[in-house]
Amino acid sequence: MEVLDLIKRQFWILGSLVILGTGCAELSSLIQSVPADMPLTEAEVVDGLKEALITGSKNASSVLSAVDGYYKDELVKIMLPEEASVIIDNIAKIPGGNQLLEEVVLNINRAAEDAATEVAPIFVNSIRQMSINDAFGILNGPDNAATQYLSNTTRTSLYRLYMPKIAQSTEKDMIGGVSAKDSWEALTGKWNQFANSLAGKLAGFSPVNTDLDDYLTNKALDGMFLKVQDEEKKIRQNVSARITPLLKKVFGSLDQ
Repeated sequence: MEVLDLIKRQFWILGSLVILGTGCAELSSLIQSVPADMPLTEAEVVDGLKEALITGSKNASSVLSAVDGYYKDELVKIMLPEEASVIIDNIAKIPGGNQLLEEVVLNINRAAEDAATEVAPIFVNSIRQMSINDAFGILNGPDNAATQYLSNTTRTSLYRLYMPKIAQSTEKDMIGGVSAKDSWEALTGKWNQFANSLAGKLAGFSPVNTDLDDYLTNKALDGMFLKVQDEEKKIRQNVSARITPLLKKVFGSLDQ
């Protein structure tokens, strides 16, 4: 009630000054005397968080959708599963084998970069549905609270977006008409046959059930959310990253 009473007094004085013909200089001075540290309203928190999430998600999408956005960033570059080490070691012994493997990895990362161009609408749709409780939880949460919110609300939709593009890449014929998926299935098929045999079981081997497209899609999404998290940290910790007055007010409240 104290803030509300203060606002009422300011407007009463303002009205009186206007009636009495107070000059512009006095009027401007009075307006500027309204406290700048007035508590945030619920609407400001929600709008500020939405603004921050939209900014961060668009920036992350822009970074990863650029040529080499995934491929030349070691933090998010998508590599073949560890279970592929056997095929990697064997192909590397064949002339041109290393080049073949690198082309497979390049195509996979290009597919992820292509998918990243379409993530913004999915993020925005989720952001628009943010509740007041969501917003305050994010504002007062850890440095990746907004990223976690987006991951929880959009990962399934993003998975459906990325998966077909990744699958198209892994099914593309490479040297000798063999695709990355063909190679993976041939490798795991032979390995699993041995692992499930009596000799394999006695040796303590386990079958490999990694779904290549599922693995690669989740790796691509991990990279996307890593970039969103980086953008969130910038807005929370770097004043210069708060590019609008609302962002400055909302996140500036955390600096106190």
